[in-house]
Amino acid sequence: MGSKLKIPSDKLFSLLILTGMTVVTIVATVFKMGGADASGKLMLLAAAFGSLMGVAATVCSANGLIITFLFGLLDVTVYGVMCLLNWKNGQPGLGNAILHFVYFVPMQFVGFAQWRRRGGGKGGTVKARRLSPRGMLVSVLIFLAGSVAAYFIIARFDKSAAEGFIRVAVVLDVLPLLCNILGQALMSMAYREQWFFWIGVNVFSITMWSFTLAGDPGSHYALIYIIKYSFYLINSIYGLKVWTALSR
Repeated sequence: MGSKLKIPSDKLFSLLILTGMTVVTIVATVFKMGGADASGKLMLLAAAFGSLMGVAATVCSANGLIITFLFGLLDVTVYGVMCLLNWKNGQPGLGNAILHFVYFVPMQFVGFAQWRRRGGGKGGTVKARRLSPRGMLVSVLIFLAGSVAAYFIIARFDKSAAEGFIRVAVVLDVLPLLCNILGQALMSMAYREQWFFWIGVNVFSITMWSFTLAGDPGSHYALIYIIKYSFYLINSIYGLKVWTALSR
């Protein structure tokens, strides 16, 4: 089973994701640099660096390689800073900033330790497993309950979102937040079902950053994240395929 997962086509797919993300990120960054001020250029470069670290992390994760947590640590740190700056500029991002600093950064170390125990630290791929139907049901219920609770908490403190019965900016902040929490927890414990939540993260994040770019055309760095999560979405579908095989 393990040898079949290392066929050239799988390696080629990972290489294409890495190469494609690198090329597109560089082109988008250079294109946007011309219309940005000094602070905007700095944010563009930071977003580009974090995005490249992130795509390296997701490709390694999809292939069950423990080095994913090194790239992931760089990615989540930069992304947390960018979300915080985004929120200070009146755009959605407070929930994700808190999430990345309080949860994602320490979880990189937890995941590293857990994957080592499951064979990931011996030069091979991690031994993946699957949730039981009951475990999946619990995960979905946690997602639904957590989304409702997080919505009311963030809506109360986030003054950047427009008032209304349903505050769209808060919803766009909450949905990837809960998917991120569950995805990271399942990833750290080496469960295949993490990929369902990563797919949700990518879809919701593309929507959030598109919302940011539409609301503030000067937010050039948002384009980098739209590109980033588009590549993540492709890779998460691939990751689900690989982990389905790894967990048999």
